Amino acid sequence: MRVLVATRSAHKLQEIGEILGSLEDLELLGLDDAGIAPSPAEADLEPFETFLENAASKARYFRGLSGLPTIADDSGLEVEVLEGAPGVRSKRFAPDQGLEGLARDQANNRHLVERLRGVPPERRQARYVCEAVLLDDDGERSFRGEAPGFILETEQGDGGFGYDPLFYDPDVSTTFACLDRDGKNARSHRGKAFRALAAHLRETSPSDRA
Repeated sequence: MRVLVATRSAHKLQEIGEILGSLEDLELLGLDDAGIAPSPAEADLEPFETFLENAASKARYFRGLSGLPTIADDSGLEVEVLEGAPGVRSKRFAPDQGLEGLARDQANNRHLVERLRGVPPERRQARYVCEAVLLDDDGERSFRGEAPGFILETEQGDGGFGYDPLFYDPDVSTTFACLDRDGKNARSHRGKAFRALAAHLRETSPSDRA
């Protein structure tokens, strides 16, 4: 089964591939693998106020271009004291627009630390959220994953990406950026959402229905 993963993030594509790697006969294609060149239209695919709506928007767009079963997700960080911000704007939280890749991540982290300056540790609760959408001939299904934690005042670790160096998981007493890939996938919002998606694919595979 060939499935398109609707992301241009190499980090995200790698994580999804690792999480779904246990599925037999599943070939994951990135957008470049499928020959889908970047388009200015992609900048307008996430205009909504919920992760689910944005994920579904991307899945429908890239399914329409490719004709392939398509997986898309929208993920982000919600900080309780910031009333859920940065939320769906996690990728573009910092005012330093125009930055990309690591520079953008670093700007977002600096901005988050500044916004939380003076907030005591016990009030720095946050959660990562992932909504994954699978769109194929059988319709559209969604899978949600959440990971609770706290936001630190200073970064710890150099693994992961995004807000991982600031996101402290109290159950393992470290940040996501300090975990190895398997450790992070076992606990992360994306890991939980995509394991649920993988379970769905196993249950509905042609061999299981035979």
